Amino acid sequence: MSNVLDPKDWSAFRAFSHAALDDALDYLEGIRDRPVWREMPDDVQARLNEPLPVDPMPVEAVYRTFVESIFPYASGNLHPRFFGWVQGAGTPTGALADLLASTMNPNVGGRNHGAVFVERAVLRWFCELFGFSERASGVLTVGASAANLIAVLVARTRVLGVQVREQGITREGGRLIGYASSATHSCVRRAFEVSGLGSGSLRVLPTDSFHRVDPAAVARAIADDRAAGNRPFILVGNAGTVDVGAIDPLDELANLAQREGLWYHVDGALGAPAMLSASLAPRLRGIERADSIAFDFHKWLQVPYDAGALLVRDAELHRETFASSPSYLTRMPRGLASAQPWFTDFTIDLSRGFRALKIWFTMKEYGASGIGAAIEANVRQARQLGDLIDADPDFELLAPIGLNIVCFRYRRAGLDEEELDRFNDELVIALQESGEAVASSTTVGMHRAIRICIIKHRTTDADLVYTLETIKKLAHHTGTSKNPAV
Repeated sequence: MSNVLDPKDWSAFRAFSHAALDDALDYLEGIRDRPVWREMPDDVQARLNEPLPVDPMPVEAVYRTFVESIFPYASGNLHPRFFGWVQGAGTPTGALADLLASTMNPNVGGRNHGAVFVERAVLRWFCELFGFSERASGVLTVGASAANLIAVLVARTRVLGVQVREQGITREGGRLIGYASSATHSCVRRAFEVSGLGSGSLRVLPTDSFHRVDPAAVARAIADDRAAGNRPFILVGNAGTVDVGAIDPLDELANLAQREGLWYHVDGALGAPAMLSASLAPRLRGIERADSIAFDFHKWLQVPYDAGALLVRDAELHRETFASSPSYLTRMPRGLASAQPWFTDFTIDLSRGFRALKIWFTMKEYGASGIGAAIEANVRQARQLGDLIDADPDFELLAPIGLNIVCFRYRRAGLDEEELDRFNDELVIALQESGEAVASSTTVGMHRAIRICIIKHRTTDADLVYTLETIKKLAHHTGTSKNPAV
């Protein structure tokens, strides 16, 4: 019996593969014909809860199980009326690029091969976009959460020196302190926890009525920490907060960070790609002054999951934070082990997939102008939805619309605030279960909100109107948690 795992009949496998690709393309082409989301039934879940397969099974049988038990129960984020959370829709070309990347199956931790040079090219494009020089570095990650962690580690190296890798963090010289707003993504707090700094070392500051941090409040907090013997070292600004899409005063924060000698990091997971839009880019003024920027390709840039990135202005500091040279990773002047620097010198991972190919395909096919136009359309749609909500007495807008996120609630007479919160949460669940659209829930101020994130290139103006009408219909049949009728 052969131990080779390739097909025994390549012609048959080719025919099977073409049929599977046709199924995938039919799925994408007909995305509107299916519910946005539907829950996987208990019996289907049980079918997947099987023991480890021991004996071989024909790939056609494996595929049938996929088509019957997995394919119909996607999360829904490809659909034009998926407005829950900040999840991009991908593109057919991006999916094809993933297939090609998997076919090549390279390890992009380093060495001299094509995938490395594609990732370098993609990172150069975005260094250029954000005004970083050729002395900057970058690395693709699983997402902005990992990118934010890497940024905190690089900032930690800047203030403590490379010896922190061996000696660890001590309180000598004062506790390291970072600053961010209460609207900052929770992954920044997690980065402080994972890096050994502790979440207590992150000062979480209040926001104004537009959900932006106040630079004066940050300055006061820095002064208080210095007076207490602490050591301020990093300031995090937001280019699009996760709850409402607010943009911090990035230029003012850059001035403050420069004046105080702090590392200035911008979390642009949501909003940084707005730099591709000539009309929106001025709202991000100051992002080009950051020491590091985290952002995602799998959100507004419509690249399939997963693909995030970190850019760092000081490439040498970035490298010193991670680089190592064990004998089994000896770099050579020629051959496969050449082409320094290696990406593993700029991140935690040695084994890395070929994420750059789907980014390269997407940006080459649609261009910066095409992606930028899609982003502009989503921002216009968010404003349009806000106008519809303002004009409807059944709804109440709960936050200013910063970019592409709309937070509002349904106002039902006779309910107190606590009941109204439960009612709107039930509405979100009912909308998801209807299969007509998906929204998410959040808290804005003191109120529970229906959160609509418009980030799909497939979304039309009619989809927004339809979603509001569906919410209103559901509201007439939905009770509070005291008397649920969902």
